[in-house]
Amino acid sequence: MLKEFIDVLVIGAGPSGCVSASHLHNKGIKVKMVEKTKFPRLVVGESLIPRVMDHFAEAGLFESLDAMNFEKKLGARFIRGEEICIFDFSKKYGEGWDWTWQVPRADFDNTMAQEVIRKGIDLEFESEVVSISFEGKKSITVIKDKNGELKEVHANFVIDSSGYGRVLPRLLDLDTPSKLDPHSAIFTHVVDVNRPEGEEGTLISFDILETEVWLWVIPFSNGNTSLGVVGPTHFINALSENNDTREALNNAVNFSEYYIKRFGDVPFNFEPVKLENYSRSVKRMYGDGFALTGNSSEFLDPVFSSGVAFATESGMLAAKLYLKETKGISVDWETEFTGYMRRGIGVFTTYVKEWYTGNLQTLFFHQPENPDVKEKICAVLAGYVWDETNPFVRKHDNLVKNMAHLINMEYEAQKNLSV
Repeated sequence: MLKEFIDVLVIGAGPSGCVSASHLHNKGIKVKMVEKTKFPRLVVGESLIPRVMDHFAEAGLFESLDAMNFEKKLGARFIRGEEICIFDFSKKYGEGWDWTWQVPRADFDNTMAQEVIRKGIDLEFESEVVSISFEGKKSITVIKDKNGELKEVHANFVIDSSGYGRVLPRLLDLDTPSKLDPHSAIFTHVVDVNRPEGEEGTLISFDILETEVWLWVIPFSNGNTSLGVVGPTHFINALSENNDTREALNNAVNFSEYYIKRFGDVPFNFEPVKLENYSRSVKRMYGDGFALTGNSSEFLDPVFSSGVAFATESGMLAAKLYLKETKGISVDWETEFTGYMRRGIGVFTTYVKEWYTGNLQTLFFHQPENPDVKEKICAVLAGYVWDETNPFVRKHDNLVKNMAHLINMEYEAQKNLSV
């Protein structure tokens, strides 16, 4: 069997894998990437948040992505009936990027993959990890290429960025149930023939159909728009008696008073894809000789577009900690990797949970707006969830819940007075 000897094996060529591989390559590390699919390929995660821009810039990928002229995302709009709340990233608390992109992931990921190849990184498409074994921190991974040929890849470290492929969680029995309630999604793309001019047509929107059910609308610069519905799995399954995803998504669009005219009669570009019970978690995020990044470790919920940000954050961090070890510096992976990532994931988990309880929606739509509260929540939505100077990060466990409770008490008091 053919053998290859490298420093780091990166499994998966999505944003997490490309960021980690590019950063390592830039530092002189011999990297090999393997990707099971053929690019370009369809995948979700089309709305980014500003924190990812730090990672693309640091990894040397920003210029190639910027040249693609993807739709700029300057904020996000939340709709509930006639109520509208818009977050502007330029008005967030603290430092950081004020914009990011809305992207067809097939084009976006392929752009990154071609850029890492141009840099000189060995990226092998249509190659599958068959098995892995560890001898201390060193590993031997058996790879099967598109012709069915097997080879051994000997590496000093493995970064699993395989996303929903979840290669190492599957091979090493690391999967564990998510702490979030089971939710599912159905999505497709449409040619956005009825798109209004300006911000009204291009701003990403979340249209709340019921407290736990919402429609996503993500316009792209190519004239297409991603259209999806998210909700509890039992609700999503009930949208069609025959599990017909086309009928289900049509029914969801028909529930939206805001978007029925724009998308009600627009044909779908492809059969809508169903993602059932999408939340994922793992028993641990690292081990001797490997680290899990992106969706191969943890995926929360699409509601605040945190997926790619956590993917690139963990991919960059895993690369940096490996580099630290190569310099002979001891790394406490539990504290420096798992602990760090868990803090950010914990903040977003709170916001996802409070979204579905309705508490966060109470804060979003409360009038009159509190500019101070809004800019601090905006920083969280932008992905700056490690900034402990922000009370909406530091006190995330109870601040949203307590503020919503006070607003609801005030509302009830006013209602009683009017009676």
